[in-house]
Amino acid sequence: MMTKMDVRNQIVMSQVMMPHHANALGIVHGGEVMKFMDTAAAAVAMRYAKADCVTARVDEMNFHFPVHVGDLVVCTASIVYVGRTSIEVLVTVNSENLKSEENAKVALSAYFTMVCIDENGQPQQVKPYTPQTDDEKTLYERAKAYIDRKKALRK
Repeated sequence: MMTKMDVRNQIVMSQVMMPHHANALGIVHGGEVMKFMDTAAAAVAMRYAKADCVTARVDEMNFHFPVHVGDLVVCTASIVYVGRTSIEVLVTVNSENLKSEENAKVALSAYFTMVCIDENGQPQQVKPYTPQTDDEKTLYERAKAYIDRKKALRK
């Protein structure tokens, strides 16, 4: 799902899945996809914060279908919300069989909560985020509602 966003708030990474990413059946390990997602989430968060960011939380991941060796995996990481020291990143993974006429399909998506840290490894404040485009505003409102629900559950 490509959205209209400020390009500084989104990173798109892609790679072709190789045999070393997969099990004996040629199906890519979920952990390989998750690692790719985490790398994209960290990259967009660090670009936004201009500082190191680490993963604090990954919300539920549901694989909608298997990813195979030879598939092109496109990972889109988008800033959707910024708190005081944290950055909420929506990561969507599309998979495409390059030898097929089929369009790419969304294999999975998840929210990553990244925390901005200083040189001592302590959380540091992040600049405020103001969504600009309609897509950014929609994603921001969804993320804010989701974060509010998470906070309520913790209480």
